[in-house]
Parts: sequence; structure tokens; C-alpha cells
Amino acid sequence: MEKFFKIKERGSTLKTEIFAGITTFFAMAYIIFVNPNQVAAEGANGWLVGLGADPGTMGQIWNSVYIASIIVAIIGTLLMAFVADMPFAQACGMGLNSFFCTIFVAGSFFAGEDVKTGYQAGLVIVFLSGIVFLLLSVTGLRKYIAVSMPECLKKAIPAGIGLFIAMIGFKNAGIIEDNQYTFVQFYDFHGRIKQIGTEVDGVMVTGLDVWHQIVPVVVALLGVLIIAILAKKGIKSNVIIGILASAVLYYLFMWEVPSFDMSNISQSFKDFAKVGFLGVFNGDAWDAAFNSSYVGGVFSGIMLIVAFCLVDMFDTIGTIYGTAASANMMDENGDPMNECMLCDSIGTVSGALLGTSTCTTFVESASGVGAGGRTGFTSIITALCFVFCLFLSPLASVIPSCATAPALIYVGVLMARNFAKVDMDDMLSAVPAFLALIMMPLTYSISNGIGIGAIAYVVIALFTGNYKKKDIVITVIAALFVCKFIFVTM
Repeated sequence: MEKFFKIKERGSTLKTEIFAGITTFFAMAYIIFVNPNQVAAEGANGWLVGLGADPGTMGQIWNSVYIASIIVAIIGTLLMAFVADMPFAQACGMGLNSFFCTIFVAGSFFAGEDVKTGYQAGLVIVFLSGIVFLLLSVTGLRKYIAVSMPECLKKAIPAGIGLFIAMIGFKNAGIIEDNQYTFVQFYDFHGRIKQIGTEVDGVMVTGLDVWHQIVPVVVALLGVLIIAILAKKGIKSNVIIGILASAVLYYLFMWEVPSFDMSNISQSFKDFAKVGFLGVFNGDAWDAAFNSSYVGGVFSGIMLIVAFCLVDMFDTIGTIYGTAASANMMDENGDPMNECMLCDSIGTVSGALLGTSTCTTFVESASGVGAGGRTGFTSIITALCFVFCLFLSPLASVIPSCATAPALIYVGVLMARNFAKVDMDDMLSAVPAFLALIMMPLTYSISNGIGIGAIAYVVIALFTGNYKKKDIVITVIAALFVCKFIFVTM
């Protein structure tokens, strides 16, 4: 083991590597609850079922994504261990899982088409984006594109995704709600309290009824504060502790006892084998990926592949470079190894084959590196921790959405801090970055934010005499988005 990982040579110890691997796991363990909720719209009891979706189908998708999410985390993290020999972990990326649900799962439902096929159509797009990413990594084009992309957009993209994720968390918990005059508003506590003693739809509203309505909002707000306090105190497992604490508070406030059926473990594996595993090869899914009404046509399908690939690529580049540089793990060329990017792209392809959204290098890997992890042995420990999670699906099903919402909001905070690195005194940097940042949540689309930011950068650079040869790459991306906005409705 020492010969392969060179633990002592890298200034670490076996004990430190083990502790670092466990630290990374607990920092990112929330993904086992959050990812299936995001992709499957919270499953059989989720918001999409509340709007009329079939609970059986949504439950199947949830179970499938749950198992697939854990298996791909194991595969991706072991790749980092044995191929890259780096202390990084992989799992399904936040933001892209919500994007996946919005376009394909919810999109197919609202279009009146088969939701299961819509889910598998999304897997087709993720699979193809992974293939593109793999080719870019193998040929070295990935590095060329990374160098050519404007720095302002590199920093704005993860920050914009952060706002997008946080907005989803606020919305799922009910912290923000619709307002016909101001578009959105903070949860109306006063309005609910005023309903006590009145009749709504012929039923007298009691104080207990109102309390049950506001509990999810209160729990979610408390959950954010719990995670923030734990993070401030330097507790690495702050997110998973926050989720579990919020779940406990929810059942205490609701005065309910959670129930779950252990037989759901076998059902999860059955649904995984039936719906998600190799569902990407369903012929109807390939047709839906490029011809369905919710995708919008072949060009729109291509743009979705580009969007998934771009977001995955720059999120991964930022995570790997930032974490490796902070721990002095850069190689002699200042590159933390192309092997990491190769592992990441293989992880995305594997995830699509298994039945889940884009797999990427997790920024929470920095927690393990901060705990002293310096080799791939750290990743082995993290992967082993995920193995045990395969049999926890009944537990995951009792975690309410108001308990996972704080994790989304907190991850949004972590990702949004990238924007602090943008040069706001230079309008060539500030305006494109801000547009990319703000348009992601406002248009409910990561790709729209990237496209609008790219277009703004090219136009400003051209008309101010700052256009450079390397801007050809971003010009091509901007041109593709111009065509998308003109010819595709999304």
C-alpha cells in the first residue's frame, strides 16, 4: 500500500488518510438524500405527485436514482483513488440534478408525456455529454477550452449554480412563495395565523392546522442556522448533521413518529434494475431526447449536451485546481493531473449508464484535504463509507424535504463565494459575470445563464477593442446560444 500510494512520501500517515476519508464522506453524505429528491421531484410523496404525477412511477425513479447515486459515487471515487491517486471524491453534482429534473422529469409530466421515458431521455443527454467530456479530456482539448474561457465566466458559473440551488432549497421548503404583485415573497406567517378560526373551503381552520403548515418553513430556517453554526465551529460533518437535526425537529414539531418499511431495500434494487440501470439504451428515450416537446428538437438537445458538459467541466476544473493548489498538490506544470479530469468524465458516463444525473468531483473533497488527506487512500475510505449507504434507503425515505432544503441553501452559499473573485471594476468582467450569475436562477436554467454571459462578453469585447484570439472559443459558444434563443423555446 505504501509503495502504491506513497503515503509517507506525501507527508501523511495511514491514520490521517483514514480520518480524512471519513471527513470527506460526512461532508458530502447529504447527497444520498438530496440527489434522488432532486432528480425524482421527491419521489412518491413529492411535489410532482401533488400535481398529478403517478406516485408509482415517481417512486420507481426515486429508488433507481438512490441506488445509482451511491454506486456511481463508489465508482467515481475509486477511480480517483487508483487512476489519479488523489484524495478527491465524486458524486452526482448539485444544480445539474435539479436542471435534469426540470427539463426531463417534470418537463415530460407537464408535456403530458411518459415520465419514465423523460427520465431516461435525460440519461441519454448526460451520457452524450459525458462522452464529449471524455473525448475532450483524452485529446487534451479540455485544457485548451479551460484556458480560453474568460476568467469572469469561470468564476460566475459555479456562483450562479449556487444561487440556483439555493433558490430551489427556499422554494422546496416554502420559505419563498408566489406573489401575484411582486413575483415572489417571504413565507406569509401573518396570513396563516389570521386564518385561525375562519373557514377555508368549508373547513374550520384550527391553530394546530396552521402550526402544521408553518413547521416545514421553521424547520428549514433553523436547519440553515444549525449548519452555519456547525461550519463556523469547524465541524466537518455540518451538512449531514444539519439534515438529521432538521429531520428530528420536524417530527418533534409535528408530533409524529417516522415509519419505514425495511422491505423497501429490496424494492430499491428491483426498481434500479428495471428503470435506471442501462435505461439510457431505451430506443424511445433516444427519440425523446431530441424530438420530444419538452426538449424542443435536435438543436435544443445538442445545446443541452453542451450545457451539461460545460457546467461539469468548469465545476470540476475549479474544484480540482482550487483544492490541489491550496494543499500544494500541483505537479511541476501547475496542473493537478489530467487523470482527475479523465476520472470525472468516466464517472459521468458511468452515472448515465446506471441511471442518474451528472457525476462530478465534489467540492466537499476539500474538507478531507483540509483534514490532511494527500493520497488516493483517502478516496478508498470515502468510497467504502458509501458502500454501507446502499442499504439505507428506508431511512432516506423518512427525511422530509424541509430537512434537505437547508443543505441546498448552504451549498449555494459555498458555491456563490466564487463570485467574490470577479473583478467588478472591469465592465468586461463584471457585466458578463453578473448576467451569468443572476440569469441562472431568474430563468431557472443554468445553460441560459452561461449563454447570456457568453454573449455579453463577446459583444463587449468586440466593441471595446479587447477581443483576443483565444476568444474564438467563447464566440462559438455564444453563437450557439444565439441560435438556441432564436430557434428553441426553453
